[in-house]
Amino acid sequence: MSSAGAAPGIVTVKMSRRFGTVRAVVDLDLEVRPGEIFGFLGPNGAGKTTVVRMLCGLLPPSSGRATVAGFDVARETRRLKHSIGYMSQKFGLYNDLTVKENVEFFGGVYLSGGREAKRRCREVLEEMGLEERAAQLAGTLSGGFKQRLAMATAIVHEPAILFLDEPTAGVDPVSRREIWDLIYALQERGITLFVTTHYMEEAERCNRIGFIHTGRLVALDTPAVLKATRMEADVLSLAGDDLYAIYRALKGTALVQDVNIYGNDVHAVVEDAQTAGPALRRHLEAAGLVLTAVRPIPPSIEDVFVRLTRRA
Repeated sequence: MSSAGAAPGIVTVKMSRRFGTVRAVVDLDLEVRPGEIFGFLGPNGAGKTTVVRMLCGLLPPSSGRATVAGFDVARETRRLKHSIGYMSQKFGLYNDLTVKENVEFFGGVYLSGGREAKRRCREVLEEMGLEERAAQLAGTLSGGFKQRLAMATAIVHEPAILFLDEPTAGVDPVSRREIWDLIYALQERGITLFVTTHYMEEAERCNRIGFIHTGRLVALDTPAVLKATRMEADVLSLAGDDLYAIYRALKGTALVQDVNIYGNDVHAVVEDAQTAGPALRRHLEAAGLVLTAVRPIPPSIEDVFVRLTRRA
């Protein structure tokens, strides 16, 4: 994490956005600390993209205010854009240019002088592990290397804050882990990272998480605190020969508040694990289903996310 003298992070005060009669973002109060990895989660249509567009100076708030890297997003957009980087989930670079040409182009947009742009291009290609692919056309890269290139163009001007919109969408697990290694390396340099993601295991990697639903922030804290305080229920893991039959037998019953299949187990959200465990076993045995294991487990961020979304 960065020191106390680092550049300011992100602060919003009652930031809202309307589209006609639709309230896309409502009174958002948020602080992203300098040098942290901040995860921003929410279901589709929750308002995540609208928030990011406002924070990047692309869309003015209808009311309220926000500062990013110390700049007002509505009044200082030109200065703001030199202090932030943005990486879209969709590959938006030039397919018919090489990797090096793409980085040099974006460096030339932000940096004064061709020599400075070329220096930063060499540094960024090395940092992102793209030196051996510098002459390759961007359109021929694999998904993981396309994301590396997108990240390279987003940081070539050395921004204080980097917005990553689902940075690992559509890439394989190995590439996903490598991208997160790069994210950690950027944090070590003091860069503040604002990450939207639908992968719950990635949310666990963030220093803090904000949940947004229908334009409103419904939870904000570290993953550990959210799991400890926002479930207000217990989670049971159930194993058996027929997971789908177990799921169907529990779905919609008064015995569980929520039930989902996770890998080789069924997770049931219950009011109290001690009393619910035997009751679930009896209910399933009466339906002709045999459980091989029933045990209480700590809630995951996905459990919290689903619960908060459905409650909201």
